[in-house]
Amino acid sequence: MIKPSKKVALAVEAVVDIAYHGTSEPVQSQDIGRRLNLPRRYLEQVMQQLVKAGILRGVRGPRGGYRLARERRRITVADIVNVVESGEAEPDTLSASDLGQRVMAPFWLEHEQAMLARLDAITIEDLCHAAEQSAVRREIKDGIDFAI
Repeated sequence: MIKPSKKVALAVEAVVDIAYHGTSEPVQSQDIGRRLNLPRRYLEQVMQQLVKAGILRGVRGPRGGYRLARERRRITVADIVNVVESGEAEPDTLSASDLGQRVMAPFWLEHEQAMLARLDAITIEDLCHAAEQSAVRREIKDGIDFAI
């Protein structure tokens, strides 16, 4: 089974966490880190990439944190994957052989394009609905449920 990189999986999960647990107040990075069982320092690197790309909005201050920069129905999983992978160097795993260049490279490119097309059809809202249907416990501060 082909799995996403740890960084991609973390980024998608963090955005879903913000959308799912979001209220009128920003979601604080220590809360995200606690729920995802990740060190805050590691999480911040990914979050800053998502802020620069316009997927998240960072809010400064003692009650600061992160919120979605646009409606969760307008953010796709492919949007997040593209942001995170754009900063990664392409691994040089393809063979320089005739078979590698003429058969395997097109095969892997086609697979990648099909996967991105599928991920482009899945929104953060879809994943939040899946979390609700799976009875994922929701932390809502101040008793206010708020989602964009």
